[in-house]
Amino acid sequence: MPREKGRKVVASNRKARHDYTILETVEAGMALTGTEVKSLRSGRASLVDAFGQASRGEIFLHAMHIPEYAQGTWTNHEPRRIRKLLLKRHEIDRLLGKIRESGLTLVPLSIYFSDGWAKVELGLARGKRAYDKRQDLAKRDADREIARVSGRRGKGVED
Repeated sequence: MPREKGRKVVASNRKARHDYTILETVEAGMALTGTEVKSLRSGRASLVDAFGQASRGEIFLHAMHIPEYAQGTWTNHEPRRIRKLLLKRHEIDRLLGKIRESGLTLVPLSIYFSDGWAKVELGLARGKRAYDKRQDLAKRDADREIARVSGRRGKGVED
């Protein structure tokens, strides 16, 4: 059975970009059960409060919620179980080094299907302070106002 090509986003963590400064992103596979994949294919998942953590030289994703598959039987999965992330050894070692030395965090940014395989986009992140968040909001509002004004000017309005 051929796999579909392209990228289909299942869930994204928009709050992560508000709460953290994303320094780098990494794509990782996930070790999932069959009912988890079926639930993801129906577009059901939540990344709120999810985080990546290193343990025994591997990286795991904690607190990600994939609801039980509706047509599943007694073989259904636990919705908030710890899921192993599939990365190459040199990627794991590089991420572990950065996490240990800099005090950074692994935050999942999105879950998607890439060429039929379930993937998670991880961000190597540093937490923002409250004043950083306020500065970002003010900058975004200013950019939006500039775009609105310049958009009106470009429509033939002459001064």
